[in-house]
Amino acid sequence: MKFEFHTFTLPNGLRVIHKEVPRSASHVALVVNAGSRDESSGEEGVAHFIEHCLFKGTKKRKTFHVLNRLERVGGDLNAYTTKEETWISASFLERDLARAIELVSDISFNSTFPEKEIAKEQEVILDEIASVLDNPSDVIFDEFEERLFGTHPLGRTILGTQESVNNLGKLQINSFVDRYYCPDQMVFASVGSTPIADLKKLCEKYLSHEIGRVSKLNRRVPKAIPVFDERVEQDTHQVHHLLGGITSGANHADKLPLTLLANYLGGPAMNCRLSLNIREKYGMAYHIEAGYTPYQDCGVFSVYFGTDRRHHDKVQTLVDKELMLLCNNKLGVRQLHDAKTQLIGQITLSQDSGPAMMTGLAKSFLLYNKVQPLDEFFKSIEKISSDDLLRVANQFIKPDLLSRLVYLDKK
Repeated sequence: MKFEFHTFTLPNGLRVIHKEVPRSASHVALVVNAGSRDESSGEEGVAHFIEHCLFKGTKKRKTFHVLNRLERVGGDLNAYTTKEETWISASFLERDLARAIELVSDISFNSTFPEKEIAKEQEVILDEIASVLDNPSDVIFDEFEERLFGTHPLGRTILGTQESVNNLGKLQINSFVDRYYCPDQMVFASVGSTPIADLKKLCEKYLSHEIGRVSKLNRRVPKAIPVFDERVEQDTHQVHHLLGGITSGANHADKLPLTLLANYLGGPAMNCRLSLNIREKYGMAYHIEAGYTPYQDCGVFSVYFGTDRRHHDKVQTLVDKELMLLCNNKLGVRQLHDAKTQLIGQITLSQDSGPAMMTGLAKSFLLYNKVQPLDEFFKSIEKISSDDLLRVANQFIKPDLLSRLVYLDKK
């Protein structure tokens, strides 16, 4: 499979990766290697707060002009925050590439964070927190990782708390930006039909900021905590059950086996094990899934389901049974082949999405300073053996090794 991309590094240390594809739409993103896990005590939620405030004015643009610059020509400007990164992205027609790069650069390096806008955005984020708290299937993941990681920064919610957001201001914002919004900890990714020579000229023109400082990440590996099983009564219509544990992360060889295992057990396809043997066979859960989230130095493997309280114990038993089957039995030759084929097919189809392609390039370049061509990546998947899956299953997903958080509906 042909998969070509170009990379270069600007004099200020900012890394650029470009995938040239014959499409009318183009996509770019500037990724900052800093998220909620990089916040200091007393500034919880500031990474996400900054993401909101990036749209509120720069040294040469007011809020309206930031929002209107790309959208007036049919483009889209967006941003989001994770526990380890902040993403500023844009989608637009190829003719507007210079406009998009200049705008992304302006809000990333020249935002002024006006006090008036900070106060307004506080209210917006408080509403966002309230909306998450209204959705138990969302908040359970935040509260689970809060318990799983204890006092480690990975246990913090990305949005922060109502109390922490109320205490954020320009001082905390500027401190975080000064520490982490540095070119040496940024990647600029691009997908579109523009030749690399033209893109390079635009990047040199708009992204060569010399800010006189470098970023100093100070991340520490989380310590294991005792397994917990916590049941909490909530005002919900059904039971929400999340079980999981800490695993190897993005820089470990087990990342691929864990990814394949999660996809086989409870991925998005309706023929995954949990869907077939619980939802389809018994009709006891509408939403059931397994997931693997790799962070830089660790990961989280989890299973989530929502069900009626009268079915909860049965579904819990069935989930534990599926986990033990993977711990006690190797996948057969056909099962393993089908699991790999499915994952490879899903990844291949995702490449039809320009934003998904761009995200994959940026994430890989940020983490590893390289991108593995798809054909090589697929060969790595093909090399996974049934012994590999059995080993990681026994190491990470035995039911008695997993912690649980359960929201029980009030009787």
